[in-house]
Amino acid sequence: MDRFISFLWCLLLGMVVVILSLSQTREYFVQYTRSYPYFMGFLKIAILGTMGELLGRKIATGKWKLTEIRLSQRVLVWGFLGLVFTAVFPLFSFGVDGLLKQGLLPGDSEIFSAFWKSFFMNIIFAFPMMSFHRFTDTLIEKGELFSCWKVVDTFMSIDWKSMFRIVGFAFLWFWIPAHTLTFLLPPEFRVVTAALLAVVLGFILGFAKKRNKNADRN
Repeated sequence: MDRFISFLWCLLLGMVVVILSLSQTREYFVQYTRSYPYFMGFLKIAILGTMGELLGRKIATGKWKLTEIRLSQRVLVWGFLGLVFTAVFPLFSFGVDGLLKQGLLPGDSEIFSAFWKSFFMNIIFAFPMMSFHRFTDTLIEKGELFSCWKVVDTFMSIDWKSMFRIVGFAFLWFWIPAHTLTFLLPPEFRVVTAALLAVVLGFILGFAKKRNKNADRN
């Protein structure tokens, strides 16, 4: 069963790559993204964000786990974040373009523009977004996502030291460079690229969790 799930996971990722690689399917993708930006944002992040999270669990534990983790709730949270990303990317893109136009930021090249968009998005938005996702993860683990949220208790139960050590520093060495490349792409591909990066993040977090477990054993 574990091998079968690995096959399905790779097949799904391969289908996404093929859709983006072939000119005809890529044209349909761009057309639907322009016509239904929020729906496509929800769909892309719901699928690929969940895949990244499952990959992280697979790397950390050595097995795929699809049951007893309230998978549908995790898909829903990733989809909601997809809606947010759909608005956030143009928000920082147009905002930085305005700052550059007024001469309030140095650099007038395309690479400088992409860097500043990535920089401000990650400094201002990324950690609160990751904290919200960790918050909802905690609620899901407790079975309280659809109940009255105990906000203070939930936040106090989060391992913030680990969040800052693993997630916080990832903004500097991974997310800012990665999103700089993302902002160099046409707008229609930015959210799906962020979704693909979520798969990479799942690998990073899974590897970090596995290393931490090994260190605790030693």
